[in-house]
Amino acid sequence: MRELFDKKIPDWREDNLGLRYAINIDLNDIWQAHQLAKRHLIEYVNKVCNAGLDQGIVTLGFARRATTYKRNTLIFNDIDRLRTIAMHCGPLQIIFAGKAHPKDNQGKELIREIFRIKNTLNDDIQIAYVPDYDMEIGRLMTSGVDLWLNTPLPPMEASGTSGMKAAINGVPSLSILDGWWIEGCIEGMTGWAIGSLDPEEDSDAKCAESLYYKLEREVIPAFYYDRRSWVEMMRLCIAINGSFFNTHRMVHQYIVSSYAQ
Repeated sequence: MRELFDKKIPDWREDNLGLRYAINIDLNDIWQAHQLAKRHLIEYVNKVCNAGLDQGIVTLGFARRATTYKRNTLIFNDIDRLRTIAMHCGPLQIIFAGKAHPKDNQGKELIREIFRIKNTLNDDIQIAYVPDYDMEIGRLMTSGVDLWLNTPLPPMEASGTSGMKAAINGVPSLSILDGWWIEGCIEGMTGWAIGSLDPEEDSDAKCAESLYYKLEREVIPAFYYDRRSWVEMMRLCIAINGSFFNTHRMVHQYIVSSYAQ
């Protein structure tokens, strides 16, 4: 996507606010730029994981530290329901990445659980867990997946910068309303919210039900059957969220609102 910005919005690196002009970029250009990034990701994951991922299938990304409050396995709360969604609404595949702290045994167990579920689902839903997570893998994922998944237990999410990185690459989020997503989510325009701001809706069962509902009724139908609306959402992610949730704006706010006081 960077090459597209360099061509269409030449000064975006010096002034990130200029990304708002992405609203004028042709939808086909955005789609083609994303397909190139997705191809690089799929080729890499298939090479290192022998995953058999398909570029034509909607691809969810989940890359963050493996620890219990991140609820890395929430999407598997009801495996049969997830399998049914993939069978009747459209195929999906999921790419995971992220390490656990060396002393976080529960985090390590979450990774093992994902591998066990991967074997349980067999070929119904392709799952890959990319090893040796680093900045380069993070770059590939936040630019190459179709949807960014984030499922922390509120109010534990400090910020959610991975979702911001995805947005600047035109990747919408499907996320719990915590951290940046409370501000960044414009439902159906920059992505979708899981659950609500009501603390009573934070249980794994209720959040998982909301996640499944959005996948079944909103995400998968839009990706496969309303491609224009999907790419329009990608463009809005860049123009609205990418132009605001960035370090350039943050540092400017610090200077004006704090350091200059």
